[in-house]
Amino acid sequence: MKIQSSYIFLRNLRFHAFHGMLPQECITGNDYLVNVRIKFPLSEVFQTDCIADTISYADAYECIRREMEKPSQLLEHVAGRIGRCLIDSYPEVEEVDIEIMKINPPMGADCDGAGVELHLTNGKN
Repeated sequence: MKIQSSYIFLRNLRFHAFHGMLPQECITGNDYLVNVRIKFPLSEVFQTDCIADTISYADAYECIRREMEKPSQLLEHVAGRIGRCLIDSYPEVEEVDIEIMKINPPMGADCDGAGVELHLTNGKN
């Protein structure tokens, strides 16, 4: 059996953070949902059942949490930092998909949220 591609994901991570252009967003903050999908070769762990051969969900979460805690004006900047942190922490990462959604954004629209989605590739591979 051969693995064609493999991914690790963290879905619907919830944060209260202070990102945005409006002064009020920097004071009261907003709620966010973050989804991350990491393309990572799992063929070794498929055989070994050893955490050292994969990405720890907890470690990946810590990377995301640290970057979400840092206030930024733009979600694009936050998503880029998350991607950089994951790729720097795990050089074997091939690609990272990051989606950040601001719930109930202050733009006068009736919507679930607004946000960004990035697809990053590791230039080292």
